[in-house]
Amino acid sequence: MTNLWAIMLATVVFTSACTVVRVSAVDPRDRPTKPVCIEKNSKVIVEDFLPVVEEGLRRHGIQTAVYDPPVPAQCQYVLTYTARQSWDMVRFMKYAELRLRDGERTIGTATYRHRGGFGLNKWASTESKMTPVIDRLLAERLP
Repeated sequence: MTNLWAIMLATVVFTSACTVVRVSAVDPRDRPTKPVCIEKNSKVIVEDFLPVVEEGLRRHGIQTAVYDPPVPAQCQYVLTYTARQSWDMVRFMKYAELRLRDGERTIGTATYRHRGGFGLNKWASTESKMTPVIDRLLAERLP
């Protein structure tokens, strides 16, 4: 009976780790045709987050320009972001959110969240976490 409880406990502990990704992809008709202005978020301390996001957009053929707030009025497409990290023996990115706007209209959002547990992916690089999120945000899909 003790072994059964140990197995049940181990199952709960190891399956409690999960990553949640929520994406509202950019409709191909709304895809940026001009450079995307990225509003720099000085509160984000995930060191490689901004370069990873810039590279992700470039990989999809979208040029970027980074600005300190406020973003210049002539920027049609603006990407805002946030990212937080946590600590478990070392720092790791725990949460990230991207919001892409065309003027005042939000045309796409993406959220990455690591929810506790022993998931080994929590120590993965920012790039390996955000690449699929950015790819889903900018995925070509039929209307």
